[in-house]
Amino acid sequence: MSSVLGQCFRVMTFGESHSGAVGTVIDGLPGGMAVDLDAVQQQLQRRKPGQSSITTGRKEEDQVVCLSGLQEGLTLGSPLTLLVYNKDARPEDYQHLQNLYRPSHSDYSYEKKYGILAHSGGGRSSARETLARVAAGAVAEQLLRHIWRDFHIIAYTHRVASLSLEETPNPCFSRLEVDRSPVRCPHTQVSREMEQLIKEAREQGDSLGGEIRCAIHGVPAGLGEPVFHKLEADLAQAMMSIPASRYFIMGDGLQSTTKRGSQNKDRLQRLADGSVGYTSNFCGGIEGGISNGNAILFSVGFKPPSTIAQKEETLTRDLQPTTYQSSPKRHDPCVLPRAAVVVEGMACLILADHLMRQQSQNTLRPLAKLEGLQ
Repeated sequence: MSSVLGQCFRVMTFGESHSGAVGTVIDGLPGGMAVDLDAVQQQLQRRKPGQSSITTGRKEEDQVVCLSGLQEGLTLGSPLTLLVYNKDARPEDYQHLQNLYRPSHSDYSYEKKYGILAHSGGGRSSARETLARVAAGAVAEQLLRHIWRDFHIIAYTHRVASLSLEETPNPCFSRLEVDRSPVRCPHTQVSREMEQLIKEAREQGDSLGGEIRCAIHGVPAGLGEPVFHKLEADLAQAMMSIPASRYFIMGDGLQSTTKRGSQNKDRLQRLADGSVGYTSNFCGGIEGGISNGNAILFSVGFKPPSTIAQKEETLTRDLQPTTYQSSPKRHDPCVLPRAAVVVEGMACLILADHLMRQQSQNTLRPLAKLEGLQ
């Protein structure tokens, strides 16, 4: 089972939804870098279950513990291991599902691949695993901030079902603005309407999907590879690995396919300080697989959660018709509020890996000598 991401900044996640713990091992961090575990905890708090009436009722503290790789708050250059114990795991709640395949879940495909059905919450397919991604992503974000002083990343809910925000050409919201809303939508009125939609779906035992948008500022030009590891390709792979994700759109995406070439050009201009700028950002900050210094903009679509509180028809493992019903309180009626934090974490992991690759190619500026590291 592949649970490793990255080439130079390597991350492995482990654990299942109802195992004893979930965690991550980060390999490739330079020695002597300060790591703020409180900042890691803050990101886990943003993602954790039970935050509001529109998220799962599972109660988890999600308190991070560092097992290795740190000494007096500084990295040792060895693997950094972060662990979060599962406190509200209830595998017994899934006993009635052990002999059937839930529709639109990974039960059938998982069993065909591994020869065993992970019926307790879906095993590694569970969104509980994304906790480890967020923890690793929070460390990656600290590395990026050490190197790029102007680095800023924010993901937010742009659309729930068919209700969406107005288009924002160059979004640069703060986390405070986004986190004021339980839906993580930075527009007060639209957020209230989205929240009401989700509550109505939950009352009906149903669920909703939508779209997360992400804006990353402060990434310099020159990051990424021109062929098989284009920056947008690795971002797409990372986003599509998140549970319930259904599409990835870079920059203007579908809109750009309706234009003529003359209408879709990001023209260069010389800025007052002598640097290069652009008159537009249709490409989303990446050209030829390499960052161009503009804001990196992309969208990720998420399907409605497949676990709903309605009686459903399916097949047993011996292919006999049956019905079942899931608990109405242990699952999210919409993944978007918590998925936004996962999107940020995954983006930081990709950027950190490409930063490390770039530094390994550039012997004139070794990473350990860059400003910001101890």
